[in-house]
Amino acid sequence: MIPVIYLDNNATTPADPEVYDAVFSSLKRDIGNPSSSHLTGRKARETIEHGRQEVADLLGCGVDEIYFTSGGTEANNLALLGSALRHGKGHIVTSGIEHPSVLLACRHLESQGFEVTYARVDPNGVVKVDEIADAVRKDTFLMSVMHANNETGVLQPIEEIGAIAKSHGIAFHVDAAQSIGKTPFRLEDTAIDFMTVVGHKFYGPKGVGALYVRGGRPLDPILYGGGHERGLRPGTENVAGIAGFGKACQLAKRDIRLRVSLTLRLRELLFEQLKSLIPGLRLNGHPSQRLPNTLNVCLPGVPSRLLAERLSDAVALSTGSACHAGETTPSAVLLAMGLSEKDALTSVRLSVGKDNTEEEILKAVSLIAAAADALRQRPS
Repeated sequence: MIPVIYLDNNATTPADPEVYDAVFSSLKRDIGNPSSSHLTGRKARETIEHGRQEVADLLGCGVDEIYFTSGGTEANNLALLGSALRHGKGHIVTSGIEHPSVLLACRHLESQGFEVTYARVDPNGVVKVDEIADAVRKDTFLMSVMHANNETGVLQPIEEIGAIAKSHGIAFHVDAAQSIGKTPFRLEDTAIDFMTVVGHKFYGPKGVGALYVRGGRPLDPILYGGGHERGLRPGTENVAGIAGFGKACQLAKRDIRLRVSLTLRLRELLFEQLKSLIPGLRLNGHPSQRLPNTLNVCLPGVPSRLLAERLSDAVALSTGSACHAGETTPSAVLLAMGLSEKDALTSVRLSVGKDNTEEEILKAVSLIAAAADALRQRPS
């Protein structure tokens, strides 16, 4: 059986072998409830606090500013809904290309009487900073803009947006699910008040994430229960998941520059080879201001859904469309960038990882080009 060439690392990454070891060691060792005062409980608590320290070390923040969650969706919801609960009413500024866990949380808040402004992006997929600035009102209490877009990999101008938020005394949330562990980043000297981090996006386990909360920033819980995570996020912590998350952070801090150079080289090889074999192939997104591992391209005349289906047993990739109730809909992110529905429906995302090889990339190019040619020649 030929193994699948995995080029969908923005969806999730394979756990690193050292992460496996950390998770399984914790499962065997940490049998107690970390909230219990006996020895087994204290040992589990030590594992959690060690993981918390590793996350803080990677981000460059205080250990008491890290709160563990079940993943990115919960962390994003906690930042937005928790801020809204604290304020009771008011205005939020975000962008139209955020992850659904931000956009749908904002839609929910609108149904509760809050107002939300959705800034647009330019044709390269970069949020328009002037629209962010112009949207500020007296009752604006939160800005939420992702660091890197999950579909295009485009890096957003969070330094400029953070400066706007800071100048008006507005809290600033950044969804960094796609960027942490893929590109160098430190919280020092930023205006970020809340930041979402997700373990499985950089070779950690699924089902665990964290929200950074700047010291002193008020935030209300959105779940109710015990006093876990200093009262902000109740529920018994995922001890083994946190152990693996912490290990993933440790490895990211150690290897980040090597990962960047490797994935950038493989991404560019992938792009150049595809361009040479697929007529009219075009890049979606900023030519340089994006994650080093992410390539989103339009393949004219090639329906991305059919391409993904044809390659599903050989190459793992993501499409510029979604299928709901049998109907294919184009990516809202690509449409927001000005692509036509036709171009969005013929776009794919290819995201490489640290475990990919040049041989795999060349093989994937051959398979993608052959499948694209077959689909383009198919009678309509």
